[in-house]
Amino acid sequence: MARRIGMGGLAALSAVVLTACGSIPLPLPSLPSLPIIGRPSAPSAPIADRRIDLSGSCSQTEEDGFREQATLTVADNNVSALQWQLWVGRRGSCRFDLSTFQQTKRRPSIELSERNSSCKLMVWQDPRRVTLAHANCEAHCTPGIYEEAWPVMFDPQTGQCARNAR
Repeated sequence: MARRIGMGGLAALSAVVLTACGSIPLPLPSLPSLPIIGRPSAPSAPIADRRIDLSGSCSQTEEDGFREQATLTVADNNVSALQWQLWVGRRGSCRFDLSTFQQTKRRPSIELSERNSSCKLMVWQDPRRVTLAHANCEAHCTPGIYEEAWPVMFDPQTGQCARNAR
């Protein structure tokens, strides 16, 4: 004869079943080793101390609507010209001009600090490209797009936009 379980008994039985399931070891699929966000998986190598000489002009539009126009002139790690504007689709843009910055570092990478601000522009070279990046420069951008404002990269041989820039 079947026995009826009341609501209190059903709740107790459910708790016992769930507790038992929690103690059964279940094999998990192996996942590739992924870095933890916010922590580098290994210490990054320092930027190589390279002489930077570049007469760069990069103007390109990506399929996703991101585009950039940048000119950068550097001789023996001294920046003499810099104008850079980038657009994050149709949502806004960022603009940088050398006239509001002063060069504060030449080696191992170039740093330009904006007067009366914590905004910095950085230039460094690896074998495949010269990178122009920014830090703490939200005021130069339309609100809400700064996190998507990528660096611009130049081919050190031609001065044009580097391939695979993003």
